[in-house]
Amino acid sequence: MKVGFIGIGLMGQHMVKHIIKAGHDLVVYDINKNAASEIISMGATFADNPAQVAMSSEVVFTSLPRPQDVEEVTLGEGGILAGASVNTTHFDLSTTDPETINHVSSLYVQKGASILDAPVSGGTVGAEKGTLCIMVGGDLEKYNEYKSILDAMGSQVMYCGDIGSGAVCKIANNLIGMTLGVVLSEALSMGVKAGVDPMTLYDAISASTGNTAHMKSYPETLFKGNFEPGFKLDLAAKDVGLATDMGRKLRVPMKVSNLVQQCYIDAQNKGWGQESTLAIAKLQEEISGVEIRSEIK
Repeated sequence: MKVGFIGIGLMGQHMVKHIIKAGHDLVVYDINKNAASEIISMGATFADNPAQVAMSSEVVFTSLPRPQDVEEVTLGEGGILAGASVNTTHFDLSTTDPETINHVSSLYVQKGASILDAPVSGGTVGAEKGTLCIMVGGDLEKYNEYKSILDAMGSQVMYCGDIGSGAVCKIANNLIGMTLGVVLSEALSMGVKAGVDPMTLYDAISASTGNTAHMKSYPETLFKGNFEPGFKLDLAAKDVGLATDMGRKLRVPMKVSNLVQQCYIDAQNKGWGQESTLAIAKLQEEISGVEIRSEIK
């Protein structure tokens, strides 16, 4: 199958490899052509713009940082919609708000094309291993038609409902994850300041009711002071903002979530936006006067 992919970033660079390994012909585009050099060496074709990707492909996938980027790549000059035909199907793997994806979908419908929201969870590790959770909203027939490609990228592919449903599920999930990052920072800094090594705390929590997948990477990241990005703090802040914005529009009180959002804004103002989302812990380290670093080897 002729597959298009736009956005060869931290996540996309891994997802496209699984598509190639599944035996599909791949056409790719990224604003930075160098980002696609390895993919091109594997046999992918590089397009001049998103419109050319759409013209050359039966189905197109996008993996982009922000909803604004999704709108620009789909609706802008030389965008996907400009090159789409009535047979074009587009899966947006980005974390995009329901309002944006519904707006884009309404314009696709006018042309006879289709877009489905298909945000992913699992980070760069899940993207590399092909074990992502992919949450899809939109046309069920299109979902079933192209599910085999989604299965190449993720081990947990699920249909969530009408257009926008996948986005809602992903935003809710990320809000929980980002909130856990703040709460874990507080709990661990408290334990460290009381004299317990972070690894001991980790082992005790992992065997108890506080256990959470969110901290699985901590022994090799936070506890070693490693804040190299897999998922950048700027993107975490964006996702929390999508959640609180949705809450305001729906008139859903989100008192804790708004406090969490302020923590991520504070971390951005410290200049940590391009670091891992785990850098949120550095805020707590500063104000508590301890570092969450393990001495246990």
